[in-house]
Amino acid sequence: MMDIHAILKQLPHRYPFLLVDRVVELESNKRIRAIKNVTFNEPFFQGHFPGRPVMPGVLMLEALAQAAGLLAFDAMGQVPDENNIYYFVGIDAARFKRPVEPGDQLVLEASIDRVRGGIWKFKGVARVGDEVACEAELMCTMRYVGPEKQV
Repeated sequence: MMDIHAILKQLPHRYPFLLVDRVVELESNKRIRAIKNVTFNEPFFQGHFPGRPVMPGVLMLEALAQAAGLLAFDAMGQVPDENNIYYFVGIDAARFKRPVEPGDQLVLEASIDRVRGGIWKFKGVARVGDEVACEAELMCTMRYVGPEKQV
């Protein structure tokens, strides 16, 4: 549904913090399913348990947030611009159930739970195969970061 070139047009993230490689399913205004291919070349593996490399949990949450961001942009029919940034503003009920190691394919699933007062809330699950690696409720909002508006 969305290759890396389309993702780069939607997300402001770049290496080493772009954590979505491909979108494989997108049900507008409802849910998204994306992939992060985890390779041994990831820069965080050098220092995160070098003898037994494990993807940091906070980066699994960030990958879920990026997938949720792609879903939100689609739902709004918007392409982000340099004057607005969508910030990750909250995490609830985060649980880590399985380590993610080099060679794993992390499947990122996010669904819109609700939108209220400019705050988007998503339910997210990251899986490796049939096993849940991480799950959480994620919140984000848009902030204007462009030049000050003239009054």
